[in-house]
Amino acid sequence: MGEDGIIEQILEVIPQNDKWCVEFGAWDGLYLTNTRYLIESKDFSSVLIEANTDKFSDLQRNYSQRHNVVTINKFVGFREDDNLDRILSATSIPYEFDFLSIDIDGNDYHVWNAISKYKPKVVAIEFNPTIPTHIRFVQPPDPSINQGASLLSLVELGKEKGYELVSVLPWNAFFVREEYYPLFQMESNAPE
Repeated sequence: MGEDGIIEQILEVIPQNDKWCVEFGAWDGLYLTNTRYLIESKDFSSVLIEANTDKFSDLQRNYSQRHNVVTINKFVGFREDDNLDRILSATSIPYEFDFLSIDIDGNDYHVWNAISKYKPKVVAIEFNPTIPTHIRFVQPPDPSINQGASLLSLVELGKEKGYELVSVLPWNAFFVREEYYPLFQMESNAPE
């Protein structure tokens, strides 16, 4: 079971789905995406955000026939003027949408930390798998650095934000809001 299967399984456990997803660092919306399957096979509405103008052109072209996909050419940051709350406020997405994918190769931790208005039910976030699990590490909040964060640091941030870890793959960790965690009937969700 790959990432699409894990995402599908997690969303099946969540009792109510609104069928909305968000991905930034979406690239062309096809290659190495966490939302394509949801959009194409599960008819999810989506907000896809890409900062690179060339890749954004590809993203727009690839989803131009889908009325339920909003494409946005912006850099998602962690300041008041460029965070995800600010960008999503210009869309009709619900505040508690189903799935958020954070994959920007570096400041993922800081971007997730800056989100306060929106409370996705499920969050997939990239971590740096070269950092041992027991180490706390978060790179400085600097777009020119791409060291990322350790899994342990993301688990601790998730808990602060009201999320629990439910799955880990080599590059991505999957979290659900704490009220849904008991539905997964896990004995332990320690990052080890």
